[in-house]
Amino acid sequence: VQLQASGGGLVQAGGSLRLACVVSGGTFSTYTMSWFRQAPGKEREFISTITWSGGTTLYADSVKGRFTLSRDNAKSTMYLQMNNLKPEDTAVYYCARKRGMYGLGSQRLNDYDYWGQGTQVTVSS
Repeated sequence: VQLQASGGGLVQAGGSLRLACVVSGGTFSTYTMSWFRQAPGKEREFISTITWSGGTTLYADSVKGRFTLSRDNAKSTMYLQMNNLKPEDTAVYYCARKRGMYGLGSQRLNDYDYWGQGTQVTVSS
């Protein structure tokens, strides 16, 4: 199973980016997916999760109201729309597939067994 994250870049504060995560070599539609991020010198933190059907999403308080998570099971792709970006959103963003089919959303890193390589998001003030 391979996860390929893309869409990162440099943007000014208040701007927007859309990240994508494409899953190949394995099943996508029956697995909960999530985004995490890691800023320099900090631990990897949960951003958002979406259940296998797309019916339920959960966001960290720090991004709630600004980020929107969605998925297209036909394209094996998950999207993270990020609006009103802030300098504190600067980090490497990682997508991950949760262990076990049809699971609920989770904020715990240890619940995920496949990770993308990360995409850098830099927000300038």
